[in-house]
Amino acid sequence: MSTFTTSDGTTIYYKDWASGQPIVFSHGWPLSGDDFDAQMQFFGEHGFRCIAHDRRGHGRSEQTWDGNEMDTYADDLMGLVEMLDLKNAIHVGHSTGGGEVARYIGRHGAGRAKGRVAKAVLIDAVPPLMLKTAANPGGLPIEVFDGFRAAQRADRAQFYLDTAAGPFYGFNRPGAKVSEGLVRNWWRQGMMGGVKATYDCIKAFSETDFTEDLKRFDVPTLIIHGDDDQIVPIGASAMISSKLVPGARLKVYPGLSHGLFATHHAMVNAEMLAFFQED
Repeated sequence: MSTFTTSDGTTIYYKDWASGQPIVFSHGWPLSGDDFDAQMQFFGEHGFRCIAHDRRGHGRSEQTWDGNEMDTYADDLMGLVEMLDLKNAIHVGHSTGGGEVARYIGRHGAGRAKGRVAKAVLIDAVPPLMLKTAANPGGLPIEVFDGFRAAQRADRAQFYLDTAAGPFYGFNRPGAKVSEGLVRNWWRQGMMGGVKATYDCIKAFSETDFTEDLKRFDVPTLIIHGDDDQIVPIGASAMISSKLVPGARLKVYPGLSHGLFATHHAMVNAEMLAFFQED
């Protein structure tokens, strides 16, 4: 099992498959690098080196009590990139992982990561800010996230099952084609994570403001979002992020959910491959 140790002594698990230009995948809450298996197999078969880590406190990484916030997540990612000495890497982040990629570029892009980032993809990502504030009136009220925390405390296993079987993949929509396998795999990944780390991560993904990070992007960026995303509504996320990231390309998938890269991976993978292969 491949692991590396962060600057604060935390053990992080990662997968490193195939060879070629590196693609680094940052997963959503409360999941693991396994959520990108369909992407890693596809891009590995198309001449890319595919790397996915389990965020601290998630998956097979150490179940941390502290450090479950975006600055530390970005520093952990920087540590992995430096340990593997990745150059010209493409960074792909889904949901919370999109926030991790944004903070990584905003925090390290002009310093330790300078010259290491080639392109970025944000998929149904949380930036610029999920929480409703006076300056962000289109965000979600704090009561939504307080509800997440209360549900996790009350019955984490059932909360995760309900999320996967309902809004995450749009399986609660009339006529939806439900994949019981996707639901079970989501639940499996979520329950592997530490309860304290995944609880803290709710604050990290909902209350972190990535506005200034997005403005610091200086690489070609593709922003993908489903317009029926019930977890990260498109109006307060991709529609704003695409204006903050210089030269960003926005791809909206009508009727698709927060988990579109899993339910429609062939279509999304083809979109990303075309973007990766551009000069």
